[in-house]
Formats: sequence, structure tokens, C-alpha cells
Amino acid sequence: MNRWIVKLLALGWFAQIQVAICAEPQANGIDRQTILLLGDSLAAGYGLDLSEAFPALLQKKVDEAGLKFSVVNAGVSGDTSAGGLRRIDWLLKRRVDVLVLELGGNDGLRGIPAAATRTNLQAIIDRTKQKYPQVQIVVAGMQMPPNMGADYNTAFAKIFPDLAKANNAALVPFLLEGVGGKPELNLPDMIHPTAEGHKIVAENVWKVLKPVLEKGAAAKP
Repeated sequence: MNRWIVKLLALGWFAQIQVAICAEPQANGIDRQTILLLGDSLAAGYGLDLSEAFPALLQKKVDEAGLKFSVVNAGVSGDTSAGGLRRIDWLLKRRVDVLVLELGGNDGLRGIPAAATRTNLQAIIDRTKQKYPQVQIVVAGMQMPPNMGADYNTAFAKIFPDLAKANNAALVPFLLEGVGGKPELNLPDMIHPTAEGHKIVAENVWKVLKPVLEKGAAAKP
């Protein structure tokens, strides 16, 4: 853990990135596989303690299920698909067994062309598979608010199922299902979930992630 922090400080990233390793990879002598959660402010738990954000809640679910995986939270507030692409090579220095790709929301809010977002996300997947051919991919889907326009919203929403299909990846249809647009489950900005909202987000991801992890656990000698 300290080695990661030293590297972040050397790169001048400490103020920009929170890499939370929710469980050590070899806790109590157990060799754990790694889940890399590459995301934005949703993964970073904007406005909350990291322990309340959905990646930490996923780690609890992993442990309760008796699965030997560690969640590495590589969420950076404000990050885009292009930012994730710039970071991925460094993140891949640590072995990755499962990639949960939670990026694209900030692209949409900035009106970045859907084709550009898809290209960046595909490049992240390609680089991860090139480094670790056996990696399993989970794509987290996102949707835009109505003010972005119907044509853009349709093109944006298609990015995620199209990526999942093209890469034989698992798909979380809409990360914020049951949370988006509900004032009681979001901070005053109506973009970032509260702690209660993150619990629902964790459930949305867990429904898809658990079978992926069980498959990965069964495949490991």
C-alpha cells in the first residue's frame, strides 16, 4: 500500500486520485485475485467517506460471499474516458483479473461525441486484455439527463451494451438504477449518490459482478 502512495506522490497525482485497496492481495496468506474498478467520482465516493462508496461496499459483499478477490478502487472525480485511457497502463502494473469499467458519465455531461467515448473505452479494454488475456470485463452502463437531447442520449446509452456485446463482457445496464433522479438518494447536486444511494449502486453492480467472480474463482487452479 505504501509503495502505491509513494508512486502517486512522485507523479504528483495524490491530490487527484484515490486508489483504495479495500483488502490486501495476500491477506492472511491468501492469494487474492484483483478487481480493478476504473471509474470517476461515483467510484471515488464524491462527498462521502471512501468506506461509504460502492467499491468498499462491494468488497464487503465479496468477503461475505467467501470469494478471494480484492477491490482496487481507481476512481478519480471528474475523470473522463480519455483520462482513464491515460491512466490504464500505470494501473495495469498490478495484475488485474477483473476490470469493472465505470467511465463515460463525465463525457456525456460535457457533450463529448459518443463515438469518441466508445473509442476510448474500447482502447482501455484492449490494453487490459493485451496485458492480461484472461481478464474478465464488466461494463457499467450510464444514461444522460433529458437536457442533453434525445439524439445524443440515445447514442450515448448505446455505447455500453454495444461494448459489452463486442467484448463478451458482462453489463450493468444502468449503474444508477433506482438512484438517479431521486432527491432522497442524492447529494444536493443531484448527480452524486448519498451513502444510502451507494448501497443501491453496490447492489446493482453486485448482481452482475458476483457470477463473474464465481466463474473466475472456479477457473483458478
